[in-house]
Amino acid sequence: MPTKKPNAEQVWKQFEDLLAPRLGLCTIDRVVYSHLVRHSRLEGKLRLQFSILWLARGTDLSIPSVRDAVRRLIGHRVLRLVQRSRTGHVVEVRIPSEVRAARPRRIPRRALSPTRALDFEDLDFLKSPGLRRAIHARESGRCFYCLSRVTPAIRCLDHVVPRAEFGDNSCRNLVSCCQECNFRKNDLPAADFLRWLHRERRLTEVELAARFRALDALAVGKLRPRLPPQWTRRL
Repeated sequence: MPTKKPNAEQVWKQFEDLLAPRLGLCTIDRVVYSHLVRHSRLEGKLRLQFSILWLARGTDLSIPSVRDAVRRLIGHRVLRLVQRSRTGHVVEVRIPSEVRAARPRRIPRRALSPTRALDFEDLDFLKSPGLRRAIHARESGRCFYCLSRVTPAIRCLDHVVPRAEFGDNSCRNLVSCCQECNFRKNDLPAADFLRWLHRERRLTEVELAARFRALDALAVGKLRPRLPPQWTRRL
């Protein structure tokens, strides 16, 4: 995914002077981030696909150290995990100006509303019943994976990217599904699980293609749920 190359000198200054100190990044985190941003944004790419082994070799660090650093950077929202599969991780690498912690602090006139554009990506959709219902409503009473009809008694929320693999509780990573799909998917990558459903004749060719498009739309934030009234009133 090509993007405009940022000014490298400005990126490093903002990272060392603002972002790293405010987030309290350790030396290993700094080394890992520098390597990732050099091979992505400074080459004009928003997303980067890599393996932990490649990253460990490139930074001359141990695999456990690199894995932990990636987990921390995702937690700080410096990286956004798009996909994890057998071929490795796909992440969006954010430069300091795109990370809220690196922006100059201002005294707000009022508290930020959870529905403002700056806040929407940070919402924890497992936080309240209303936000959880918003995810279920987005899928219009169908399982996101197998497309079967679901009722409140048999539906549940599933992390597209499992929590064990750094998945968060954002609307990009939560879907409404049936209990069977939730159980069978387990920690499988979502794309692999959809292929399994197709092999089991639970999805047709057309439905499989549509699910892949929905998965892509979810990852880039195009499937935003409608927020409940108690949240919209806080604007």
